[in-house]
Amino acid sequence: MMRRDILNDPAIGNKAEAYEAFDDIPTNPNLARTIGEVVAARYSRRDIFTGALAVTASTAIFGTSAMVAPRQARAQAASRYAFTELEWGNDTTHHVAEGYTAEVLLRWGDPITATAPDFDVMNQTAAAQLQQFGYNNDYVGFTALNAAGTRGLLCVNHEYTNEEVMFPGLGRQDRAEFSGMTPELIDIEMAAHGGTVVEIEKETTGKWRVDPNGKYNRRITPLHTQMTVSGPAAGHARLRTNADPAGMTIIGTLNNCAGGMTPWGTYLMAEENFHGYFWTSRQDGDDRPDLSELPPREAKRHKRYGVPGMWYAWGTTHDRFDIAKEPNEPNRFGWIVEVDPRNPEAQPVKHTALGRFRHEGCETTQSADGRLVVYSGDDNRFDYLYKYVSDGTISDDPADNAKLLSEGTLYVARFDADGTVVWLPLVHGTGPLTAENGFADQGDVVIDARLAADLLGATPMDRPEDAQPRGDGTVFLMLTNNSRRKPDAADAANPRPKNSFGHIIEIKEDAADHAATHGTWSILVQCGDPSVAEVGAVWNPETSQSGWFGSPDNAAIDADGRLWVATDQGSRWGKTGKSDGLYGVETEGAARGTSKLFFRCPVGGEMCGPYFTDDQETLFVAVQHPGTDGTKYLKGFERNSTFEDPATRWPDFDPAMPPRPSVVVITKEGGGKIAV
Repeated sequence: MMRRDILNDPAIGNKAEAYEAFDDIPTNPNLARTIGEVVAARYSRRDIFTGALAVTASTAIFGTSAMVAPRQARAQAASRYAFTELEWGNDTTHHVAEGYTAEVLLRWGDPITATAPDFDVMNQTAAAQLQQFGYNNDYVGFTALNAAGTRGLLCVNHEYTNEEVMFPGLGRQDRAEFSGMTPELIDIEMAAHGGTVVEIEKETTGKWRVDPNGKYNRRITPLHTQMTVSGPAAGHARLRTNADPAGMTIIGTLNNCAGGMTPWGTYLMAEENFHGYFWTSRQDGDDRPDLSELPPREAKRHKRYGVPGMWYAWGTTHDRFDIAKEPNEPNRFGWIVEVDPRNPEAQPVKHTALGRFRHEGCETTQSADGRLVVYSGDDNRFDYLYKYVSDGTISDDPADNAKLLSEGTLYVARFDADGTVVWLPLVHGTGPLTAENGFADQGDVVIDARLAADLLGATPMDRPEDAQPRGDGTVFLMLTNNSRRKPDAADAANPRPKNSFGHIIEIKEDAADHAATHGTWSILVQCGDPSVAEVGAVWNPETSQSGWFGSPDNAAIDADGRLWVATDQGSRWGKTGKSDGLYGVETEGAARGTSKLFFRCPVGGEMCGPYFTDDQETLFVAVQHPGTDGTKYLKGFERNSTFEDPATRWPDFDPAMPPRPSVVVITKEGGGKIAV
């Protein structure tokens, strides 16, 4: 399917749904040994094709007792998630489990500085947006400013913008002509991307509030924030541009999806679908980019990354996003950005040692000997899982910690059919990573991490999203879906062809050490409706009708070591009838593979975050693009949302206000730990 076919498809109603369709197109040519084939080899290919996989996998995951034990006996495995499960559904507002409050803390457009103007949705400006909370909040992190943890800095990513519900009278603007996008609207979009750092405090009533006078409050955007570069690609020839001949100064960050917090309290912003922001003034008759004037090797590299995606009009007014004018600018995005939230004067740093790809998250942990370990998925169908291990150890010295994300080894995962995982080092001169294969130095390796991983034989995955590590050497990998996987490409770790609902893999690193180069893997759950045999879903039999879900995306581990999973079905929620939500998923003992619904979004919204405070008494979640995805499936509405006619006006429910992406703070009524 060509770009023009997707953009003109009447079934696609907004930019988010167009993104889904573009993500269905893999850029990886290395599909000889995908994760689906690995899973098939492990659990028996015959079982997959005969529909017996659910029984085979259930037995492997939960044991034979899960299939034959009476329900009363199985129920003795008490849930570690102490809350009354929320009922599934889809409507215009959010819902949380009984006994909890879920209050909106920050909405798109809310002032975050003392001098910021009040939000005026009919008269937006870039100058105002630079002092207001950004759009489409995704990752949420928190770092305390006092010992009690009652005052701290909330760090929030703003992934992208939905013009059709953001600006009055505009409609969709992801088509190639960008007919309604003026230079001012483009700058507003850019100012709404990036991140927010804002001080919040917990009042004596137990409620949280934003302090607009906080000295740390600020926005980080691709419009105005100057950043520096560290690691092997710093100053590299392929990062140099007309505006930055040294290759050391980059303006901004974009498409910041998930993220992470370091042990020393800095904020990590993952750059995901950066390719979509690049445009070219040279196009062929089918609205496809013409890369013929680029060197053949550079054109091949851009193609592997999907550059230029041409989702935004930024390149029409900002030359740096037009690859015909600045062919190296795409190489300056797709990195992990470190922000010191306690030092507004410090430049954010793009850390190239962690590799360039469509980063979904950058979750950190420590190795057995105290080194920093970072896990990150490459969120594209048939791409890879990576981890980074620092050379030095974490210390109390900020100067030493500053080096940890610059000096270390990047690895990519290979999942084998015998249940082992092997971490392959992306190091120049190792195996095929040589000049003969296009890698002149380590800078080339990290800039083209995808191509390096291709050559090493990494396992193509079903859209690897968050990889959430736990202190005991365990990692939970969210694989959101892959409807493009064909039956002959199913494997042990990606077991289902046309995998519309995703699955979760559990990795156990050798010796419980996150720096290990080997480990074992197993499937925790296969998502989807377990009552429909052809779906091939695998859950613990105790999972209720409300508890199963599709498309796992973000995740969190709470202070008790429990796994929480947020979903992103996109318009696919029409296949489940369920809003996206947050679920507690059992990972241990007889209850392993049981899931319970805790929170659900309003229609068209994606569940993002989640993040717990250290005392586990507060849970921050983010609702992204409410009122957009799949609104044609909402009974009684059954059409695509626009600014003037949205499926919901959550969270304000003001007839003059469109839906607004928002951060929600969840606490227990009367206080206490969440789900305890």
